[in-house]
Amino acid sequence: MGNLTATRPPQPWTAPTASDPVTATLRLPGSKSMTARALVLSAVAAGPSTLAEPLRARDTELMAAGLRAMGTHVSISDDERWLVRPHPLVGPAHVDVGLAGTVMRFVPPVAGLADGQVTFDGDPYARTRPLGPLVGALRSLGVRIDVTGTGSLPLTVRGTGGVTGGEVVIDASVSSQFVSALLLAAPRFDRGVVVRHVGPPVPSAPHLRMTVQMLRAAGAAVDDTTPDVWTVEPGPLTGRGWEIEPDLSGAVPFFAAALVTGGEVTLTGWPHSSAQPLEQLRSLLQRMGGEVTLTTAGLTVRGTGVVHGLTADLSDVSELTPVLTALAMLADSPSVLTGVAHIRGHETDRLGALAREFAALGADITETPDGLEIRPRPLRGGTFGTYHDHRMAHAAAVVGLAVPGIEVDDVGCTSKTMPEFPALWSAMVTGKCASGNPAAAAAGFPDAH
Repeated sequence: MGNLTATRPPQPWTAPTASDPVTATLRLPGSKSMTARALVLSAVAAGPSTLAEPLRARDTELMAAGLRAMGTHVSISDDERWLVRPHPLVGPAHVDVGLAGTVMRFVPPVAGLADGQVTFDGDPYARTRPLGPLVGALRSLGVRIDVTGTGSLPLTVRGTGGVTGGEVVIDASVSSQFVSALLLAAPRFDRGVVVRHVGPPVPSAPHLRMTVQMLRAAGAAVDDTTPDVWTVEPGPLTGRGWEIEPDLSGAVPFFAAALVTGGEVTLTGWPHSSAQPLEQLRSLLQRMGGEVTLTTAGLTVRGTGVVHGLTADLSDVSELTPVLTALAMLADSPSVLTGVAHIRGHETDRLGALAREFAALGADITETPDGLEIRPRPLRGGTFGTYHDHRMAHAAAVVGLAVPGIEVDDVGCTSKTMPEFPALWSAMVTGKCASGNPAAAAAGFPDAH
């Protein structure tokens, strides 16, 4: 008869409503963006590397598995320290990208260095995520790629053991990951790479800065002094120890809880010098009524219980759009969010999904070509669709703090970047994960003190 439970739909999760201000001290998992980049750089380095405090989630486990399939030794048995030992890259191999943009974009350039065939495919929606500009760029650099359809998954890289490299022109206005993908593997290309972007501005500039910083930390020679041009010289990368910062995007819903409830949330383990867009986040939360401070204790956000509307271009921090939209639903004035047309190609069409799901709860929300307009009014409970998108679940949880009866159709999608999210969120709202309470450790996070 087979496993009848395999196709059973997930049970809805009721987002907990806060009756009191939340007060919590948390240590969250490592940055997805840093973990992914460190894995790729370690796989193409000349010696072994370690990743301290990496993110263990579906996206990063798929990245590790994909590199392992091509011959890299990747040990993730220790949650606190992963070990990567580079080996010659070979095929045949298959890479399951799931729904991870980092895997579907960062690994094909690495596969070009393999001796043999490497196939890529993923979740059904992954086949709709854009890859065409990257495929075209790789072909111009000497990589043989077979693609069915319109330049998306599935695809096959026919590696020959090396990539010629050289100069390439690309329109990366849909995703900065196209540029990062080319840069991360470029030190191993025979001629390195010169990437020239032409077209509308590249979104998510902080992620490109992170790529450049991490390449330099591994010993690469990178020149990014000319706007929209990145040059990486060929040469060996050094194996090293990577200290992975806590994930700022993953922390945003918890910080939002402080604003909504008039509470205080501290994220411990935050470095004073960060590769993530802390200053942009600080500015946005302060404009919405929060107080943000960084001390030796960690990164703390305090709220007053009053959320202000926001007019902002989010092109550099588009990952924050779902949670900021949720905050805007509960604000005391309208909000206009712009600069995020490209998130239509993320895990789902996030603009369309946010407008549709919040409208179903009674919101006055208008979808624009590159953003959203929100005019706050009372919301009602109801089922909130996630479309297998972890950020949609985060948005629903934030609104659920103030609106009883929000049913999240598939909170399990948060396993993409934070499997512990439902337990930690519920413990925070009920007051069981503040510093000194063992519920924090039970939810998968050590006590802050």
